[in-house]
Amino acid sequence: MKRSYWGTILFALVLLLPVSTKAAVNVNIEFPLPPPIVFPAPPVVIPMPETNDVYVAPDLAVDMFFWNGWWWRPWEGRWYRSRYYDRGWGFYDKVPGFYFDVDPSWRRYYRERNWNGHPWNYERVTHQNLMQNWKGWHTSRYWERQSTWGVKGYQPRPPHKQQEVRYQRQQQYQQRPEVQRHQQQMKERQRQQEVQQHEKQHHEEESEHRR
Repeated sequence: MKRSYWGTILFALVLLLPVSTKAAVNVNIEFPLPPPIVFPAPPVVIPMPETNDVYVAPDLAVDMFFWNGWWWRPWEGRWYRSRYYDRGWGFYDKVPGFYFDVDPSWRRYYRERNWNGHPWNYERVTHQNLMQNWKGWHTSRYWERQSTWGVKGYQPRPPHKQQEVRYQRQQQYQQRPEVQRHQQQMKERQRQQEVQQHEKQHHEEESEHRR
């Protein structure tokens, strides 16, 4: 009876040890969320020239975009997205595909109502109008047909030139200090995840050997 009792205790310890050890090495690196933005009213947006239906909220002090049904925010070299402009933000682990089509000088162009030397009669779009129509506008290429996004007399860049510009903007983006810091954090996160996975596999192999 005594031998059976200690055998039961030993068997229970063997089962519990790997679980406990796995919990101890469970490394989970979470990136902080960007600070909230106070909205006195839903944001007004404008369609961004030479993009595939990218909208930007020009009245905000920080960059916030709407594209493909999501709201997007860059912060400290990272990107976040949400279905809502005022809540529900989540970390996005890469740069969204639209971003390198966005001209870095868009705020100056907006203030001057002039896009690369051409009058820019942009249209301010309310939040309600955006939510009701963005899908239809995308399907019909509405903004591209509206005098090229409201830019008078402007001819969009040919595809090969647009790719060159995208590449240049991507290189400039990678040189930003906050982006480089984030990339280092991502490498460290990946390294710790690899260590965690290795230790998990090691403990599973030990458990199988004990059985």
